[in-house]
Amino acid sequence: MLYLLSALLFSISANLDNIVIGIAYGIKNIRIGAAANFIISTVTTLSTLISLLAGKVIASFLPAGVASLLGCGCIAALGCYFFFQSLHNLLRENRNIKCMALKDTENMIDYAKHSDRDFSGDIETKEALTVGLGLTLNNVGTGIAASASGVGIPETVVLTFIISSLFLTVGVYVGNRVLGKILGKFAPLLSGVLLIALSIVEYFCG
Repeated sequence: MLYLLSALLFSISANLDNIVIGIAYGIKNIRIGAAANFIISTVTTLSTLISLLAGKVIASFLPAGVASLLGCGCIAALGCYFFFQSLHNLLRENRNIKCMALKDTENMIDYAKHSDRDFSGDIETKEALTVGLGLTLNNVGTGIAASASGVGIPETVVLTFIISSLFLTVGVYVGNRVLGKILGKFAPLLSGVLLIALSIVEYFCG
């Protein structure tokens, strides 16, 4: 059960960018069809799998207790960074800060507009690949750390694909609605909270 909880916490945190980019596309009235959604989710899932496997390989060279402790520490550090950087941005309303934290909706609207290169109002195959690759960046570091801490790979990969696809769909749907604005604004903060929760679960129960 705890394996599923850890996998769920990781998958939600790693895919919050998907709901933000989905909201940005909804605001710009750009449609993400089933094929594009599948491509984006597949790319993000594959990157997650690769990072999880890499974390497993790295952990194999370390004593079990050390690998788990390092993994939990890295996850907690990333979670704290995302949380406090996002909190700083919200309090200061500073959208120009360059950081590795997740992006909010305002940051992603221009990205959404420019990713629809042929201005068709739909995300085509090549455009979906580009978006998918862009969304993988947040998964790499957390994936390696999560795997080293003991997060299960099979369940995490399955949940990552499902949640990635679901979040893109939900994001586009809520787009211009009030809920979309709230989710887009606080998604980076929530990601930090989830990563901190994941590190606690893995440290005490992993």
